Amino acid sequence: MIDFKIPTMAELLAKGEEPEILFWVGCAGSYDERAQRITQAIAKILHHTHIKFAVLGTEESCTGDPAKRAGNEFLFQMQAMTNIEVLNAYNIKKIVTACPHCFNTLKNEYPQLGGHYEVIHHSQLIQELIDEGKLRTDDGSAFKGKKITFHDPCYLGRGNDVYEAPRKALEILDADLVELKRCKQNGLCCGAGGAQMFKEPEKGNKDINIERMDDILESKANIVAVGCPFCMTMIKDGVKHFEKESEIEVLDIAEITAKNNGL
Repeated sequence: MIDFKIPTMAELLAKGEEPEILFWVGCAGSYDERAQRITQAIAKILHHTHIKFAVLGTEESCTGDPAKRAGNEFLFQMQAMTNIEVLNAYNIKKIVTACPHCFNTLKNEYPQLGGHYEVIHHSQLIQELIDEGKLRTDDGSAFKGKKITFHDPCYLGRGNDVYEAPRKALEILDADLVELKRCKQNGLCCGAGGAQMFKEPEKGNKDINIERMDDILESKANIVAVGCPFCMTMIKDGVKHFEKESEIEVLDIAEITAKNNGL
């Protein structure tokens, strides 16, 4: 839980103020109970580092990414244009989001419709704050003795070539960072980006997240770090499949950073 109020853009505008950054929460971060904890961790980090931020609140709607991936370009453009009108009305310049799907859509597809913003993933923000000395880098005792691996989200890694930012947050910990045998450019999708989160696998095929769990078990990691709410769901479901491995913890980069800073 958080003990401070997160302002909406409408509330800031009423005071004649502007935020340094808009926090795009996303559908998962708003409605999924597990992803809400990631949202809270990011808010704590922003508050802790004295970054003036705001959310759209009820004015935020889906970026349109699911509609576009499903082939419904008309619905995507309707959703995108609605969001762009809201963002431009508030004169938004910089956006941070925890979802690589939102990140990719806002960054790469909204400009084609008139939405031009600086868009960063929360792992990139965390890397910037570490480099600026605004986040703790000399302790990491909360994870002392742990073995941590990072699962690369497709839309963050191969989609946007962001590999080092999330690892930066892990390298400063007093833990053993190990790479999965399929990582970075050769990373294996958890399945959510291919809609496997919403359906059963095709007959005769293995659940893709179970196959990813084979890589994780081989790494002997205690903690799997993720940077996407959909990867979180798929990897956690994969962990549940292996009852004897239930001690494996799945945490978002933001949650790890917040805990390392005592937030």
